[in-house]
Amino acid sequence: MSFYRISNADKYRTAYQQSVEHPETFWSDIAGHFTWRKRWDKVLEWNFEQPDIKWFRNARLNITENCLDRHLADRGDQPAIIWEPNDPTQANRTITYRELHAQVCKFAHVLKNNGVGRADRVCIYMGMIPELAIAILACARIGAIHSVIFGGFSARSIADRVQDAGAEYVITADGAFRGGKVIELKSVVDDALEQCPFVKRVIVYSRTDTPVSMIQGRDVWWDDELENVHNAGYADFPAEEMDSEDPLFILYTSGSTGKPKGVVHSSGGYMVYATYSFVNVFQYNPGDVYFCTADIGWITGHSYIVYGPLCAGATTVLFEGVPTWPEADRFWEIVDKYKVNILYTAPTAIRSLMAHGTGPIEKHDLSSLKVLGTVGEPINEEAWQWYYENIGKGQCPIVDTWWQTETGGILISNLAGVTPHKPAHATLPLPGVQPILVDDKGNEITGNGVAGNLCIKFPWPSILRTTYGDHERCRQNYFATYPGLYFTGDGCLRDLEGNYRITGRVDDVLNVSGHRIGTAEVENAINMHSGVIESAVVGYPHDIKGQGIYAYVILDSHHHDEKLTRLDINQTVSRLIGPIAKPDQIQFVTGLPKTRSGKIMRRILRKIAEGETENLGDTSTLLDPTIVDEIKNGKL
Repeated sequence: MSFYRISNADKYRTAYQQSVEHPETFWSDIAGHFTWRKRWDKVLEWNFEQPDIKWFRNARLNITENCLDRHLADRGDQPAIIWEPNDPTQANRTITYRELHAQVCKFAHVLKNNGVGRADRVCIYMGMIPELAIAILACARIGAIHSVIFGGFSARSIADRVQDAGAEYVITADGAFRGGKVIELKSVVDDALEQCPFVKRVIVYSRTDTPVSMIQGRDVWWDDELENVHNAGYADFPAEEMDSEDPLFILYTSGSTGKPKGVVHSSGGYMVYATYSFVNVFQYNPGDVYFCTADIGWITGHSYIVYGPLCAGATTVLFEGVPTWPEADRFWEIVDKYKVNILYTAPTAIRSLMAHGTGPIEKHDLSSLKVLGTVGEPINEEAWQWYYENIGKGQCPIVDTWWQTETGGILISNLAGVTPHKPAHATLPLPGVQPILVDDKGNEITGNGVAGNLCIKFPWPSILRTTYGDHERCRQNYFATYPGLYFTGDGCLRDLEGNYRITGRVDDVLNVSGHRIGTAEVENAINMHSGVIESAVVGYPHDIKGQGIYAYVILDSHHHDEKLTRLDINQTVSRLIGPIAKPDQIQFVTGLPKTRSGKIMRRILRKIAEGETENLGDTSTLLDPTIVDEIKNGKL
């Protein structure tokens, strides 16, 4: 895919100018490098007011023909996926493009045999094993809409997503290995599906040999179903022809209200942009070994483990485990073992590995690395420098990528070795991306050396199309705040050289270890505890996670063991959402700072959580100003 890779700074400037002045011509040229059953009648139709956005109108394709079929002639025997298991003593697996094509076709037959059809929704809840990627691609091949649920979510969270998507089919595993733990996935799914009696079929892959309950008439084993396909003599599965705007997947993300939003991405535009951004940001060259440490349950795994790399014909490393198990050198061992050229990970992981010093690094040869990347949250300068000096040995450019579930692909980032990197800055927009900064009233803030709310004023191919089943929610969340613009929800600085630096969320969404969690979602879970009257949740700086969760909780009048109650609240949050949403700090208070209309002043709570106790602003308008002093004095 090097034929549309931008190879120097002059070419970046030219490409960016073309993409802004003649966007339809620019993207038509890029899209021409992909396999289409029918070319488009029109490149772009758009209206941000509705919103209504259509790329490559009336084009026909199937994304899996671009991920798999078109590579068979030239790179059929090249590794597509290298799977590194959780346990380093267990054998790894290398799956070539030819083998991956065959396995996807066979599982497509399994899906068809079990009643899955075009536009059916399929929820997938699995660990980081090749079968997860195979399930995703098989859904896409038959035209079903997949919705991957992160393997750490609770039964309640799964039920919410299955219900919202109306998914009658679920794919899971008996369990998953993660570090020293076995996560009983099927058991969690069983609990979730008690609330989803409409589910017709659950396909279960055996990974951990964990005892499970198989419900007759609903649950079937993955391997048994594959055996049926084999015995029937099925082999190839012709890909279903899809419209460019047909939904490819739904991915749920937390919002500022409690209910998760089902972000919908299309087939054609998403394919073009995920692949284009992958090739250019990481400066991928044929033969490079690429390792993204994210989970496929998040958008990073969709775009930059599965679809982007496979469409580009890359070799992508899939890792089941965690960076610190069984030792803190696991990432570096993998880089050494597979001679990884491109490493893409999260600032949270970098900060946690910094705590172990350079000893684990010195055990391994990292000389194969050419490009480093970060994703999920802004990276602080200390972590950036450590990553650059100790992992890249001062030789590897770092791409600090900014994007969102809703954007489908990287929007702002330096291109590795092509445009300059700058610590803690995402730097420049990719071709086709037109960012602007606005004030609270929506007025554009021009020039450099300024700050504002980050918006995008023109669509890019992988922009979300809707939120599943609730288009008005999509409009309200992303397009209504500043009419005519896509509002990212992030604050941003633009430095004197025009580089962008993301400063964090401006709404009530937390970014914990690169994962977005709505404050309302956590508050709702805390309030389910029988002893809790009310709670308020804010974010605060956390050395490892980037942002931690600080909860202010009002208890009822009964006597409470505070230590035990904190444990109980965290257990409640884990059960209802998942362990990732557990508060890092819980402060018990007798009241919350509220206006006379009853609005909680989270701005004040946020400052206190951050350690700021003096400059809290005007508190005289609060219903009870004295409560602020009480909270300050009781801060943990």
